[in-house]
Formats: sequence, structure tokens, C-alpha cells
Amino acid sequence: MNRYLSHFLTLFLLLWLFPETGATQQPYRDLWDGLTASYHLSGDQGPENLIWIDGGDRYSYNHYNPETGVQEIRIYNPASGQDQLAFTPEGVTFPSGDIPFQYESFEWSADYTHILFRTNVRPVWRYSGVADYYLYSLREEELTPVADSAFTAELSPDGKKVGYGKNGELFVLDLESGRQQQLTHDAGEDLYNGRFGWVYEEEFGKVQAWEWSPNSQQIAYWQSDERHVKPFVSTNYEGTYPEYTDLPYPKVGEKNPTVRIGVVDVQSGDNHWLDVEQGDGYIPRIYWTARENELAVAHLNREQNHLTLFLADSETGRVEPIFEETSETGWIDLFDFFSGADNHLFFPTEREEFFWLSERDGWQHLYRYNYQGELINQVTSGPWEVSYVHLIDPDQEKIWYESTEPSPLERHLYSIGFDGSAKQRYSREPGRHYFDLSPNGTWYMDRWSRTDTPTQVELWATDNGGEQIKTLSKNPSVTRFIEQSAYAPHELFRVTTSDGRKLDGLLIRPTDFDPAKNYPVLLDIYGGPGSQGVFNEFSTDGWRQYLAQQGYVVVDINNRGSSGYGHDFEKVIYKNLGHPESEDYAEAIRWLGEQYDWIDTSRAAIRGHSYGGYLAVLAAVLYPDTFRTAISAAPVTDWRLYDTIYTERYMGLLEENRDGYINSSVMAHAEHLRAALLVVHSSMDENVHVQNTMQMVRAFTDQGIDVDLRIYPPGNHGIAYNRESYHLLYKVYTNHLNRHLDPK
Repeated sequence: MNRYLSHFLTLFLLLWLFPETGATQQPYRDLWDGLTASYHLSGDQGPENLIWIDGGDRYSYNHYNPETGVQEIRIYNPASGQDQLAFTPEGVTFPSGDIPFQYESFEWSADYTHILFRTNVRPVWRYSGVADYYLYSLREEELTPVADSAFTAELSPDGKKVGYGKNGELFVLDLESGRQQQLTHDAGEDLYNGRFGWVYEEEFGKVQAWEWSPNSQQIAYWQSDERHVKPFVSTNYEGTYPEYTDLPYPKVGEKNPTVRIGVVDVQSGDNHWLDVEQGDGYIPRIYWTARENELAVAHLNREQNHLTLFLADSETGRVEPIFEETSETGWIDLFDFFSGADNHLFFPTEREEFFWLSERDGWQHLYRYNYQGELINQVTSGPWEVSYVHLIDPDQEKIWYESTEPSPLERHLYSIGFDGSAKQRYSREPGRHYFDLSPNGTWYMDRWSRTDTPTQVELWATDNGGEQIKTLSKNPSVTRFIEQSAYAPHELFRVTTSDGRKLDGLLIRPTDFDPAKNYPVLLDIYGGPGSQGVFNEFSTDGWRQYLAQQGYVVVDINNRGSSGYGHDFEKVIYKNLGHPESEDYAEAIRWLGEQYDWIDTSRAAIRGHSYGGYLAVLAAVLYPDTFRTAISAAPVTDWRLYDTIYTERYMGLLEENRDGYINSSVMAHAEHLRAALLVVHSSMDENVHVQNTMQMVRAFTDQGIDVDLRIYPPGNHGIAYNRESYHLLYKVYTNHLNRHLDPK
């Protein structure tokens, strides 16, 4: 269809559906309308795939060109306001033929004259996949193949080479000579160089298992050996004789992958193994230090409550322990999945010091050390937490970070000196902020919202405590949408439990709210360790909005175990998963019933997915008088059935906490289920195996208790595998709630 005609028809349709004059707030026409409302409520999030270049003086971003229908790469200069085209795939074809070039992500070379493109991605696990890589020269406007079916690829810091991993081996391509060299030679089935097995990738949050040295002369890498790890077998039941996949998956108490750290010289191919003994623990992180040919290696014991930091000579393999931290009351975090923080240890260049993000005083704060492992000073302090470190600048002796200081429901940007002096706050508006700071600390992109304000996208300078340069989006389309569609904002509240605890929550009222009526309540939760479900942010969940239009009160709670409230609040769940969280949910329902006459707590439901699915069903069996119905999706039901790294981090070792494992399982309390339970799972879930659901259903059956079970065979941990299954999944959820809670 002609794109101009298509544009005209789209405008006509929008005007017909949402006339500009006389518009009233209309409810969603159906469930699908509600689900797709998430897109309209999220709105414009600003520059897509923003990458700071030229040391932070400019940034590149993806831009969809409606005239050509292609995704361009543009470059913006905040100082001058100049916006220019850097690359367009229009007219560019893959070298092997006339197929139009498309890409999924890219990386700039050090001199910004070349772009390394990642294309044709075929997923492997949740975060990883194999892909084809191409190098594009901006000067010559030429596209050159680099590697096909590679697991990862990355330009060297000097921009002269490309390292990549393929088939469990590491390679390097010299861009000037075109010489390709294989660096490792001993991979085999379930033995990888430069890539992780499933459990390391999933639970330590890294896909690329190798790191360029700052001088581009060496690559440090993990070798992962899973040959002794027991496999888990699954199938989607297709065909006459279904095919089965087997995945090395270490369950609690079983043997883990064996890893060791190698360093290979990219010129000579010489390889050295570091003298770090994994033992029965883990090596989750390595870092190049400010010294040439030196690595820092982080080791955790299996229980993950004892960290040892080593400095290692990359040319000899010799190591020296310099730092240790232990905890008797919880686990030690080296990264944060939920904040996006890839590291809690930081080694700035040209400075023989490192920084450690620790909870040792009861709150997560920054500490400064020398290379002898001696504490120089605590950088931040107070009854709040540093949630993300954006930049450590050794020249200015300055750190930019975000924290919960104003409120655990918000995130704000600060800077502070290495010695803890001259703290400066930059973000001013109340709300939840997402920051993208330039590597020179000069500019930052701020995407923020609050309960009464949709996402605002702004460009700021850090000069003079923060100066706004440009508003990129105020999301007027979201404002128009909620003017025309029925909408209920988040309302923040604080529960006081029976024993005096304070819990933050959010509430969405029915859109046609009448205080004289009684409404059922749905507690819609995740609740896993270190997560947080309640923020001072704009509500963009279309299904929650749809339920509000159907007459439900929708609630979420920051239960104990959530981040942002200090060590004691988060770590109280240690070796006792599920029980504090479930108690908090029961207390929240009790409190809501006491505070609001229009909430009918005799019609209370709880729903969750993954860890939330576990909590939904556990809360239902632990507090059978609280919940009339529950929806549990992809739940862990017995922690002995889940993987080693995640579970033992929070539950400890099986032989030391066997009673805790049993008591935290759903099956131990199966006889108490009175709620109408819906359980949904996929037989191809490689993360939380359907075995969890099957064993739980058996336990209920043995008690003569019926549950509603739905299996989606082709799906993975997300259950839905296409548009139709996604729509059906939420239709099943909604119908279950309607059947048992009768909202109207």
C-alpha cells in the first residue's frame, strides 16, 4: 500500500475512534483493547538505543524514518543542538545478495568511523543467542562480514580488532590485515571457552564470558565445563515421537559447572590460567585493573555469603587475595538484576583504588579501598541506599550515582567526591527516574514519571547542579489517550501491620468508583528477593487498567525481601523464602479491609508469575482464610527443584537448612488450600521446570483438592509464545477472576 494513503487512512481511523471534540472517557472495548493499552500508556520513551560517543560529547540513537520506512542511526550534539544522519540501511544489502540489510543492535569503533552490526539473531536462552556480525565503514560506505553464527562479538578498545566467540571457541579478526586467528582450541560438548552455561548466564546476569584488556593485547575469559552437570529433559510434545531437549541444569545440592579463568595474548596466542581455585564456589566477575596486565577476580563461596577478591598477574597466572567480606545474616550481591547494575565492584582507570557497594552498615553504600585491600573511607552513608553507580571519574575524584535518599519509591541522581564530600543532587522532580549519564559526566538523559505524570524525557547538563537543555517528549499522546479512555492512576499508601511494620503499596480503584459499592480486590505481585513492585511512577499496565474497568481494586505491595529499605528488611527472608512475604500479603488484605469500607476482603485474589507464582500459591495455603482465589503462573513450588546459584543464595545449603527447604515448599502445606486455584505453566520452561507444577498438582490431588491446570507446551518461562496465546492467557486469567469473584 502507498505509505501516504496508509498514513491518511490511519489518521481517519484515529479521528473516527477518538474524535477531538466532545470526547468522553470510554472504557476499553474488550480485553485485547486493554492489553494493547500498555503501549499507549507507555508512550514515547525518548531516543532508542542511546549510545554516548566522543567521550560523552555526543550520542547516537536509532530513529525510525517514516518517509523511507527504515531504522536510521543519527547523532546528536547537546552543546550545539546539531542532529545528523550517521547511517541509513536504505539501499544497503547483505554482501551475499540483494537482500535488504537489517540489524538488531550495533557497536561503534573507537574512532567512530566503523559500526559493528549484530544481525539475524537466533535466541539460545533468555538473554543470549547466536548472530551474524558485519562491519560497516562510514567512509567507504561498505559492509563487510565479520563472523556468522557467533555467540558474542566485540570491537577491541583500540578499534583495530574484533574478538568473537563461536562454537565454544574464541577468535580475533585483525581489521587492517583481515587476518583471523583462533585463540582457543579445546572446546567440546558442554565445554565452552568464552561463554557460560545456562545457570551462570541466568543467575549471574552475564552473557559474554570474556573481556578485552584495556590495551587490546589480551583477552581474559571463562572456560565453563558442564560435562558433569546433570541434564534436565523437556519436550513440546509435537510430532508422533516428540523430540526432547536436554539442558545441563544443576539443581539444589547437585554438582555445578566448573569454571576457570584464562588469559590469551591475541598476537602470539599464548595462554595462561589464573591460579584461582573455584572449589565448590563461583567466579562470577573479573575486572581489568588500572595496572597493566593485572586482573581482579571475585570469588564467592557456594552459599554466596563469603566474597574473596584476588589480584592476578595475567602473564604468569599468580594471584594474591587482598579483600574479603562475609555475612552471617544474608547473601552478598555482586550485581543487581532489577536496577540493571552489572557490577558492585568498580576499578577506575588510572587510579590504583577500587570501590565496593556493600550493605555492611545495614544500608547499601559505597566504600573506597586501595589495592592492598585497606579501607580508605566510606563514601556514602545514611538510612537510604545507593542503587546504581553511573560513573567514577578519577580525574575529578567524583562519583555519579542514583539512590533512594528522598524515598525508597523514587530514584534520584547525585554526585559525590571520593572522600564523601560535596554531595550534589541533580534530579528535582518527585518520581521514579531512569538516567543515562555521559561518560564524561557532562550530560544526562532523564526519563521520569510519577503517579500523576506520564513519562517525561529530558536532556540535562550537570553544570551548576543541573541545567535542562531540552525536553524531548512530554508524551502528549498519553495525555490524550487517558482523556479519551477510562483511566485510574496509582494511589500510594502505607500499610501498618499488626506488629507495627510499615509496607508501601499501590492501589488502583475501579474507574467508575462508587464508595457506596463493595469491590473485590486483586493482589497482583512478583515479590522476589531484591525486587520492588511499588514506585511513585505512572501506571502503564493495560491489564490492571482493564480489571479496574471491570470493577476490581488492584493492589501491589513492597513486601519484605524488596530492595530499597535496607539490609534487615530485605534479608529477613534469608533461609525462609515465602513466609515473610506471604504474611505481608495477608496483613495488607486485612489492613485494606479495615481502612476502606468499599473493599470486600471476602472477595480477595492473589496472582503472580515465576517467583510471584510461587508466592501466590504459598500465600493461599498459608493463609487459607484470606484469599478466595489464586492464580499461579510458572511457579517454583519446592526450592529443591530449582537451580543451585539462585536458590542456595537465598536458602543456604540443603544439608544445613533441610527443614527450611521443606517448610518453604507449597507441598508441605497442600492440605490447607481452600482458594480456587488456577495454575498455568509451559512444558518447555527451561527456567522453572513444569516438574514444579506437576508435583504440586499431585500433592493437591492426594488431599482430594481439585485445581484448574493449563499447560502451554511450546512456550518458555513467559508461557505465551505468540499473540494468540498471550491473548488467551490473559483471557483465562480474567475469566477465572470473574467466575470466582463476581466483580459486577
